[in-house]
This record gives sequence, structure tokens and C-alpha cells, in this order.
Amino acid sequence: MLFNGLDNFSRATLFVESNKEKTMDDSLQTAVNAEDERRHSNARIDMKLEVIVIPVSNVDRAKEFYTKLGWRLDADVAGPNGFRLIQFTPPGSGSSIQCGVNLTPAAPSSSQGLLLAVSDIEGARQQLAARGIEASEVFHCATGTGCRFPGIGARVSGPHPDHLSYGSFASFNDPDGNSWVLQEVTTRLPGRIARDTTYASVHDLSEAMIRAATAQGNMKRGLEKPTPIGQIGTPSTWCGSRPAKNCPNKRQ
Repeated sequence: MLFNGLDNFSRATLFVESNKEKTMDDSLQTAVNAEDERRHSNARIDMKLEVIVIPVSNVDRAKEFYTKLGWRLDADVAGPNGFRLIQFTPPGSGSSIQCGVNLTPAAPSSSQGLLLAVSDIEGARQQLAARGIEASEVFHCATGTGCRFPGIGARVSGPHPDHLSYGSFASFNDPDGNSWVLQEVTTRLPGRIARDTTYASVHDLSEAMIRAATAQGNMKRGLEKPTPIGQIGTPSTWCGSRPAKNCPNKRQ
């Protein structure tokens, strides 16, 4: 034993000193733990959307469709009791979709209005057609952007006349009726800039920059002269690129 052979005073002294060191070590560890807790409580923890589960009735048919779309096949895994999981990732997306067997109790066709942001709505629509995917015509809303939802607002054929960001759409369905909406986004609203936004080519990047500059100019000019009745295809506080006094006085 540590204290064997020592008198009582020496034993007491060693006991006090050893406990003092242990107390100091405990205090130091407590301070370290408190600092770690403070840093973690103040730090923002990213929560990135990773996967959306799409309910389907025929897994192989769904796999064929999303492969035809040109989406990257990440996984096709089978398990006990008929379990199957297939994962796809759209081009340039940080999030993926999964479909399969025994993944969700949701009914096929119950996923509606799933949004895909694209930098060129007409180019994206043409790519769908080239892959044999049936899609709607490109459209914009008579006012605002709510017409992408069923039964809300009026749809107007063609892209937004000023190609305002968030203002042009096209839609398509998978074989089960799950619906997807393409939305042209060239300039993000304040606070919604994605740090890891990427483009497939230099051409795509340059085209997006040109569209963003044009859209930004149109938005700025439109916001300078608000009017209670918006130009067709724009929110009610905007008037495209024209002064408010030249805006139409009635909805079309």
C-alpha cells in the first residue's frame, strides 16, 4: 500500500496532497466539459434535407422511370420479408429520393408538388421531352406564384415575360401519379443563397449569371414603383420592368 511504513502525520499529509491533486483534476475536467457544452450550445448545427421517400406501387417501373429521367442511381438494396430500397439523386441536387417496398405507409400518388429548382425552365422542359418524359407546357401565374398548386390562381402559357426568378414552371408525374414541379430560379431571395450551388458546365454558369443579372434588374425596377394591381405574371406589388403608371388597370 502507498501509506505503509509512514507515521500518521506523513500519511495524513500524503492523503491531503493526493486528494488535492484529484480535486484539481476534477475541477479542470469540469471546466473543459463546461466549455465544450458552451461551444456546442452556441454553434449552429446544420440540418440538411437528405432523403424524401416517394410511395410507389411498382418498384421496378419506378426505377425505370427515374433512370429514364437521368437521375443517378445510388442504391438498390433488397432485404428480408420483401424489403427493397432504391435511391436516386437528381442532377446537381444535395438531396435524394427513395422508393421501394415496406418503406412508407403512404399511398402511391400521395406525394404532390415536389419542387425541382432549375436555372433554365425551357431547357429543362426540352430535356424531359428528349428523354421521352411527358410534361406540361411551361407556364407562369397570372399573379404571384401559387398557381403551381392545384386549384390556386390562374396559369398563363409560357415562361414569365420578364423571366423573374421563381416565376416560371413546368410539371410532370411519375407512373404512380406522384407529381413534380420544375421552377426556374435564377436569383435567390435574400438569406436563401446556397453555399454549395453548382452548375454542370461553364456554359450553364454563364447563362445563369446573365439571367440572374437580367432578372435582378427587372425586379429592382419593378419594386421601385409598387402598385396594388400587378402586371400579368407578377406579384401584386410588382409591375415588371415598367413604371407603375403604365401598368394595366385591370386583371386579365
